[in-house]
Amino acid sequence: MKSPNHSRRLFPSITQRPQGAFLALVILAPALTFTFFGRAAEPFPFPPEVMHPDWMDARRQLQLASSSRFDVFHEFQFTDTLVESGITFENKVVDDAGKHHKPVHYDHGNGIAVADVDGDGLLDVYFSTQLGSNALWRNLGKGKFTEMTTPAIALKDKIGVTASFADTDNDGDPDLFVTTVRDGNHFFVNDGKGRFTDQSAASGLDHRGHSSSGVFFDYDKDGLLDLFLCNVGLYSQADKRGRGGYYVGVSDAFAGHLKPGERNERSLLYHNEGNNRFAEVSAQLGLDDVSWTGDASPIDVNEDGWPDLYVLNMQGHDEYYENVQGKRFQRRSREIFPKTSWGAMGIKVFDYDNDARMDLFITDMHSDMSQRQGPNQEKLKSEMLWPESMLLSEGKSIYGNTFFRNLGGGRYAEVSDKIGAENYWPWGLSVGDLNADGWEDVFITASMNFPFRYGVNSVLVNNRGKEFLNSEFILGVEPRRDGRTAKPWFRLDPQGEDKEHPLVKDHRLTTPVDVWAALGSRSSAIFDLDNDGDLDILTNEFNDVPMVLTSDLASKKAIRFLKIKLQGTQSNRDGLGAVVKVTTTSGAYTKVNDGVSGYLSHSLLPLYFGLGDDDVRVTGITVAWPSGVRQEQNNPKAISGEVIVITEPAKK
Repeated sequence: MKSPNHSRRLFPSITQRPQGAFLALVILAPALTFTFFGRAAEPFPFPPEVMHPDWMDARRQLQLASSSRFDVFHEFQFTDTLVESGITFENKVVDDAGKHHKPVHYDHGNGIAVADVDGDGLLDVYFSTQLGSNALWRNLGKGKFTEMTTPAIALKDKIGVTASFADTDNDGDPDLFVTTVRDGNHFFVNDGKGRFTDQSAASGLDHRGHSSSGVFFDYDKDGLLDLFLCNVGLYSQADKRGRGGYYVGVSDAFAGHLKPGERNERSLLYHNEGNNRFAEVSAQLGLDDVSWTGDASPIDVNEDGWPDLYVLNMQGHDEYYENVQGKRFQRRSREIFPKTSWGAMGIKVFDYDNDARMDLFITDMHSDMSQRQGPNQEKLKSEMLWPESMLLSEGKSIYGNTFFRNLGGGRYAEVSDKIGAENYWPWGLSVGDLNADGWEDVFITASMNFPFRYGVNSVLVNNRGKEFLNSEFILGVEPRRDGRTAKPWFRLDPQGEDKEHPLVKDHRLTTPVDVWAALGSRSSAIFDLDNDGDLDILTNEFNDVPMVLTSDLASKKAIRFLKIKLQGTQSNRDGLGAVVKVTTTSGAYTKVNDGVSGYLSHSLLPLYFGLGDDDVRVTGITVAWPSGVRQEQNNPKAISGEVIVITEPAKK
């Protein structure tokens, strides 16, 4: 039986703050009833046990006991080194994701983008936030950062969503594209030293709407990066602003897909005309997509060398568009992917089983919202409780994550349950070889925050292409630093503007209170932030400071790896769209350089190849460039730990 004192400490209904000035109200199960998908939903009455430290510890013990199944190295840990990093950025959210909690798309949070903006060989980080200022942090090396935000790129008082780095003018440095909610998207040109000039209007990329991710790829292979802009759909009121200037969300935002005529927003394809000028070409190329989409990814499904496009739909069927030699896009969604995740949120294309074919992992957040679920059921598909009139699924949806294993010839098998790729409340995923063994692992951000219980982030360690094994507790990602699972979320003033708030009325409050809520991650990036040779994880949290999850793998064992940076000449300078294969004496590893680094985000990172055992020797490196050039290096003098720059040769 749990200690009453222990339970009160974590889950008091009302407790006195030490100084006695205010009361702190901790919300585990809200008293308020809110509208979800256009109908009344009951409160979320999880018992305290599901957030109690005993539950977390039990889950940890079960995971530790499963370690005998691992055929790969897992005796290393991640530690949150935020304080040591010097990063002081804090994500702030609008009231529709706080005190006025609505099931509206503001709760999807913000992205994070990574690139070497000043050419010093170290990867810098750009954070996005809803309220306050976005921030750019310069990497000083050895895990230390200093802020280098300028007023232009801070976009103070804009309601930020995410950002993407891409070298749009092929001058050798990453330019910056930032999306906002209805306040115009912004495009900044880099001078090579990390100083950015706003060219939003001149570029043609200043669209105003409910924008989300910006995906850069060269669809016509002319050597210039084009842009696919994901627009979610109309989820706010144009004539009503809230605190901080945000556009107040409509009450039935999650039923927007049921009102296509008045709520849909078309996502936009921009062609790079050169000199940082872009032309919107969606209609003329047949890419007429009105999905409620937050993200998308290039993927060469038919392996013809032309980048196709997979577009997520967070409320319905995903869409797949086949690229017809850069001249048009042909919609072949149900032909290739008969059933897709109903509430798709994050996407990553990678080779999980090292068969040289690119597989496709998609996370599904919204399917997990139709029913209450305890921790012991988080690895199961959802039992969908919403009616078909809400889903419009036609029996062609999967209610949970999907993992499409590439069988070749444009054929895929959905194997998410078979390989352990399901989890709960997922936003997005980042992929990287966390233990440097040559097999790609996955980090998935997950949570719902106020007014829901705490949700753990997932680390899926790749068990040599056979399955993914749950490892967040084994590797120290969970529990969080100091065991934190909640924080003060907002303050209510019963004598002021909050007197009609449901929590004030239901609890008969008369003095100000701080309302607490669960912590949660939204976006992430996997890269070697301290240049010690192993991969680390950086997050953008929801309404909180980031986590800087630093790996100690390099101190636990001698690791062997290569970092490969591509430099296009005929292809785009970033080499986005190139496929790189590293052959060793023990196997071969294939990666696509697509810039998709995590939920909402587009980064420019060197490709990281873990080489595994000590006696492994690199015997060849092959690059298939977007231009059609195939570059082979047989028996290269590749030394473990090197950053290899591969420059595209002239076309023969």
